[in-house]
Amino acid sequence: MTDVEAFDPSEYEGDFPDEFRDFAPEAGPAVPKPVVAVVGRPNVGKSTLVNRILGRREAVVQDVPGVTRDRVSYDANWSGREFVLVDTGGWVSDARGLAQQIAEQAELAIMAADAVMFVVDATVGTTDEDEAVVRVLRQSKKPVVLVANKVDDQRTEAEAASMWNLGLGQPWAVSAMHGRGTGDMLDALLEVLPETPAEGDRPVGGPRRVAIVGKPNVGKSSLLNKIAREKRVVVSDISGTTVDPVDELVEVGGTIYRFIDTAGIRRRVKEASGHEYYASLRTQTAIERAEVCVVVIDASEEISEQDLRILSMVEDAGRALVIAYNKWDLTDEERRYYLTREIERDVYGFTWAPHVNVSALTGRNVDKLEKAIEMALEGWETRIPTGKLNAFLGRVAAAHPHPVRSGKQPRILFGTQAQNCPPTFVLFTSGKFDDQYSRFVERRLREDFDFTGTPVHVQVRAREKRKNR
Repeated sequence: MTDVEAFDPSEYEGDFPDEFRDFAPEAGPAVPKPVVAVVGRPNVGKSTLVNRILGRREAVVQDVPGVTRDRVSYDANWSGREFVLVDTGGWVSDARGLAQQIAEQAELAIMAADAVMFVVDATVGTTDEDEAVVRVLRQSKKPVVLVANKVDDQRTEAEAASMWNLGLGQPWAVSAMHGRGTGDMLDALLEVLPETPAEGDRPVGGPRRVAIVGKPNVGKSSLLNKIAREKRVVVSDISGTTVDPVDELVEVGGTIYRFIDTAGIRRRVKEASGHEYYASLRTQTAIERAEVCVVVIDASEEISEQDLRILSMVEDAGRALVIAYNKWDLTDEERRYYLTREIERDVYGFTWAPHVNVSALTGRNVDKLEKAIEMALEGWETRIPTGKLNAFLGRVAAAHPHPVRSGKQPRILFGTQAQNCPPTFVLFTSGKFDDQYSRFVERRLREDFDFTGTPVHVQVRAREKRKNR
């Protein structure tokens, strides 16, 4: 009789908790919500207003024009109504270069929105740039709520009233910094928003969430644009162009994914300053929100400690993992030789993750990312039946028993998969296990059940000694 067959649940005296029985992670339904684009010229307080509506510091804010560069989505709620806020970069009519790309993103946000929140600076008054935004808004034929921001007291309310001349209806005087007038403004917004679907009409399920993470300037945004086959996010050679995580619905091989293009993670968060500090925190949050993370590594450069730290962050968060070695077009035969050695030496602990050699510039192997992502998600969701798992544990225990410690040999009494996403196993044992043996069991689990692309967690719960009664 094997160790597993000798298991007696009564030995645990209630130590076998209910949360490990038939545990399955909850999958929340995808709820269609109306979309509100927040637009305006640079530095009028759009991101501050977004944070005020959300009630938390979510959008990156700094007193420098151009901090927000892409269109960034946040879930919001007012008076029980849910909607999506899309924060955009400052719109400039005669923009060139990077500023032109930012303006294009703002126009795309207007096109995709159900309503627009047009923010102007009441302390400055109407400018030529504001007039240019108004022309774009009129062409879009979307309902518009005009927000006259920076009205911190009654003295500036008269200046806000002058915004009637824009021809967009009543200007709602608010102070995004202090919250003054935002309630009335949001009430006006709800009046122009389309109704959300009834509870019974909401579809179940939703696109899989994929976060693209990596060091600054390794080509994350370029890779997302190449996958989407269109320009979805701002791309520049300037390190740190992407500041906020950007959510985009992208169809890849007939499957819709929600891609999150994130700001590059610095070596240490405390070394980043200003908006970079908050952007680093946003990136960590993006990893937590994702189901699978594509870690982009610059193949033309030596694998760094930053790259390895990001891989560890994904593993610690329990997310599925795909490694994309980007800029393959910049590598020669010598660099590829050394890259292979670096992978064998430094990335050995992540051999379970599928990797793809890609070029976001030329499109090389970008199509293979789809298969790698599907493979990683499949491994992440794998569940092993309890009977099959315990038969496996019995074979392992018989062939490779735990070493004797202090005259005793701990045994695996019973095992169960507590959850998937990521696969997490709980081993009930007769005594404390060595960490090395737990890692051995993890390796054997991978060999037998092929957990490609996912971390595997093994927890050991040693039976407590019976108390004399």
